[in-house]
Amino acid sequence: MATKPIVTRLDVSIAPRARFASSTLLADYWALTKPEVNFLILITTFAGFYLACANEWRDFPWWRSINVLLGTLLVASGTGTLNQYLERGFDAQMRRTSRRPLAAGRLNPAAVLWFGLALLVVGSVYLAVAVNVLASLLAIATLLSYLFVYTPLKRKTPLCTLVGAFPGAMPPLIGWAAASGKLNFQAWTLYAMLFLWQFPHFMAIAWMYREDYARAGYLVLPPDDYVRVRLVNLQTALPLLALVPLSLLPGLMGDAKVYLIEASLLDAGFVYCAVQFVLGKSNSAARRLLAASIIYLPALFVLMLLARG
Repeated sequence: MATKPIVTRLDVSIAPRARFASSTLLADYWALTKPEVNFLILITTFAGFYLACANEWRDFPWWRSINVLLGTLLVASGTGTLNQYLERGFDAQMRRTSRRPLAAGRLNPAAVLWFGLALLVVGSVYLAVAVNVLASLLAIATLLSYLFVYTPLKRKTPLCTLVGAFPGAMPPLIGWAAASGKLNFQAWTLYAMLFLWQFPHFMAIAWMYREDYARAGYLVLPPDDYVRVRLVNLQTALPLLALVPLSLLPGLMGDAKVYLIEASLLDAGFVYCAVQFVLGKSNSAARRLLAASIIYLPALFVLMLLARG
């Protein structure tokens, strides 16, 4: 006579634990790719692609746009992963980053290294094959300068913010190159907007976590209080003074009067938060400036897409 298998309490508990461990592992690898950063990267990449297209919506090359977004996402995810691999020891010393998967010791560094390299290789090759070589080369230049120039400079000089802004502004160029195969004045205008936006955005982060950065040995801000305040003021105010007229340029060059009005309102809100931060130098003012910058960038690029029609 057949006997039924006996299911013990231990057997019952193994499956949920295994599922939990699996979901935690996936969540950790997902976190390595920095999805919150990738969201802004994809918006600006698509904006560059769309604005470079001469097609109307009905003839829009959707499949090509999906290819460039997928390839860019893979490269950006690999870059974020390798950045955390390179900085895992320093991340462990900062409250802000100590819970990251590698810094907390939840993942094996060698596995993370291979994961990041695989994402970079697959993304770069995918862009070259499915889109074009120029888009792939721009993506490769971005990851190399970010990982091997900007990342080590963060522990050497406050000028790292300036250096990091160059690869950080590359996504719209990748999108533009994917659509047209070349770069023109409009493409570099988008690049300049993103380049300038990064300074007040990062100054807010650097001020909020200045003690954390100092504890981990990052020199993103000067150690001297007087010099630090002056540098933060300059890197917040001067780029914004250049960004405001540049952000209005699409409306001034065309018939998009609605864009001009709406972009002016966005600029006013961004500048207001920046002025509060420059005058007050409080963590709460820095937090408001950071929130304003996160709202400003995608909103501005969406306005440009709508203005083009």
